[in-house]
Amino acid sequence: MSAVRPDELDWEKMGGLIPVITQEADTMEVLTLAYTDNEALELTLKTGYAHYFRRSHGKVMKKGVTSGNVQKMVDILVDCDNDSLIFLVNQTGPACHLGERTCFHRKLLPHLSSKAERTFMGSLSRSELD
Repeated sequence: MSAVRPDELDWEKMGGLIPVITQEADTMEVLTLAYTDNEALELTLKTGYAHYFRRSHGKVMKKGVTSGNVQKMVDILVDCDNDSLIFLVNQTGPACHLGERTCFHRKLLPHLSSKAERTFMGSLSRSELD
């Protein structure tokens, strides 16, 4: 596997931010989608714990700084365009601020034609429809 330096990432494409998919290293379960900037990535590399640029707060924060649900870094993968990352982590506690294991704990119900909707809805369990 080839390696990429942080200065080779495409920081310009999204105005200094790079999307990060965070996955549990052992299971590859997707935990969250977040963003990093140069400062957050530098802190992540320096400390060994995930830091993100929190758009809602307008600043860099260590994941779990208030909850204790930290993400210990295992590896960082770079996509083929150098414009997105995967953080492979060992997650402590829930990853989602709502207390769920992953931020991806809901399904999208589509607005489809009635035939397509019946087909799709038939693939969902009763608990998913409630």
